Amino acid sequence: SPSTSRQQNQPQGHYGLTSPISLAPPSDKDHIHTQKLIEAMKPFGVFEDQEELYHRTTVLGKLNNFVREWISELAESKNLPPSITEQVGGKIFTFGSYRLGVHTKGSSDIDALCVAPSHVERSDFFQSFFEKLKNQEEVKNLRAIEDAYVPVIKFEFDGIEIDLVFAKLSLPTVSDDLDLRDDSCLKSLDIRCIRSLNGSRVTDEILRLVPNLENFRLTLRAVKLWAKRRGVYSNIMGFLGGVSWAMLVARICQLYPNALASTLVNKFFLIFSKWDWPKPVLLKRLEESFLNLPVWDPRVNPSDRYHVMPIITPAYPQQNSTYNVSVSTRAVMVEEFQRGLEVTDEILKGKSDWSKLFEPLNFFQKYKHYIVLTASAFTEEHHLNWIGLVESKIRVLVGNLERNEFITIAHVQPQSFPGNEVLYKESGYVSMWFLGLVFKKAESAVKTNVDLTHGIQSFTDTVYRQASALNILKEGMKIEATYVKRKQLHYFLPAGTLQKRKKQRVSDISQNNSGLQCKRSSLGESCSDVSKDTDSSTPSNSSSLSKISKLDISTAETERLFLISWPNSKSQVSPTEMEATVALRTSGPPTGCTIPGYNTVCQLRTCFVQGQHKLSGTLITDPKSASPKQHYSPTSK
Repeated sequence: SPSTSRQQNQPQGHYGLTSPISLAPPSDKDHIHTQKLIEAMKPFGVFEDQEELYHRTTVLGKLNNFVREWISELAESKNLPPSITEQVGGKIFTFGSYRLGVHTKGSSDIDALCVAPSHVERSDFFQSFFEKLKNQEEVKNLRAIEDAYVPVIKFEFDGIEIDLVFAKLSLPTVSDDLDLRDDSCLKSLDIRCIRSLNGSRVTDEILRLVPNLENFRLTLRAVKLWAKRRGVYSNIMGFLGGVSWAMLVARICQLYPNALASTLVNKFFLIFSKWDWPKPVLLKRLEESFLNLPVWDPRVNPSDRYHVMPIITPAYPQQNSTYNVSVSTRAVMVEEFQRGLEVTDEILKGKSDWSKLFEPLNFFQKYKHYIVLTASAFTEEHHLNWIGLVESKIRVLVGNLERNEFITIAHVQPQSFPGNEVLYKESGYVSMWFLGLVFKKAESAVKTNVDLTHGIQSFTDTVYRQASALNILKEGMKIEATYVKRKQLHYFLPAGTLQKRKKQRVSDISQNNSGLQCKRSSLGESCSDVSKDTDSSTPSNSSSLSKISKLDISTAETERLFLISWPNSKSQVSPTEMEATVALRTSGPPTGCTIPGYNTVCQLRTCFVQGQHKLSGTLITDPKSASPKQHYSPTSK
């Protein structure tokens, strides 16, 4: 990043874009390291074979002809002149991983854009085109999502999953040589069409701005594989999606235009582990346009000033691709950048190999405190709709938890897990997500109470209201949140998932009298438990199943339902006197979101790890609430 004095001498809006840092040609050693990197990635299937590539190309050709045929038929039905009908055209553009050239083996989905001339309306796309698709034998699993931020039709075409978005241009015809990079194509379009066009325009602009496509693609394959293995690849969860990772890699390629992939991966971690966030990452200067569309600009838009990790798309209208990123998810990613730098430094010095970079994150050993978020529904169809909505809102929960004064990190694991057999019998189809929590170190000797009720209730209310607005709220749809300690995770997950990996070297860790400790990393937020934890696959004596109890309360008593209480690090309480509260609450829909037959009584189950803790002064033992030892996936049955 440039010096402060240089930034001050540059015009506003430049944001310190620099010339290449290094133009040195690659050495023989660089070639050897790059070949080793390729070999390390091969077992993960990041390279597609020629047969798959040919099949996808064939499918896209058929789909393109199919679109042109539909647009021509539509022109005839609207009584356009024959001279126009014969030339209306229409075209399919691709974007995302397929267009970037980094499609992986076995990953059959393709992001595509249908561009139509002016006589075609969006309603035609979701009605007549949808019906035409429905009548094709090659099309399976067809569904339309009209109310999405970018409306889309999803389907399988001859085994290839297609996400097709739509845009109509202010042109009577769409020619085969249409160039979407021309800003004039955006003239007189509604915002949904502009968003649809943006995917293709951004992808093409990225490819145009990188100095060497081969090196860019290989580096991007490595970075995407690393991000998925380390659990930081998910735009919807507040991490980064594919286009954001592509832009970060493209920026490194601009700074080191002659470097090979092995060097570029190392420089990627070097630059972004030290990046001065929230200074934005740009591939080119922000430009003005005669169209006057809203663009990302914190000098003009107050909301843009709150973006914590801005990565700005290079095509007009420039937007921040990472508005979902929160303080916690950014901290997690920066910590992973720092680990990546340490590992790649060792690799380039010959002290390690590339497989170490792609070791998966052991999320369930990383934290001492977790929240288990459970979404359930009675039928499989309802469950698919329900978990899609819940997943899209989990970042709201992360934001709510971040605002709690006692929480420094709320880290969500992007992968969801199926519920066990008992949950299936009680609630139907179940999916679970896990959030790791890091609490601030207490400063006084008194017991600390952390109340999470408001943040969790606000999240559940948001989900229920959205479901009600979309008319998908059905009887049996529930959200449950459970606070657990690491040693209790085996009640929710099979032993194989929780299996500890080989011990890694941990520095600067000390254990105090209370059995609680925190390790402060360079970010200041990482927590490890070095007390008397047993292997998570084995139930501990202090949290036996017989100690699980259940408490029924009315909705008027919900103020402090989600309360975590434990002695802080300075209190003189022995580990055997430690106690933790595990609260599992069934949150009903808020006022105005009622559904027939829904039980609005909140339920709370409290699991006592050590000692006894009375919540709201009442304790009711329920031996039937014992958690299962065997785990079960509804989909497998």
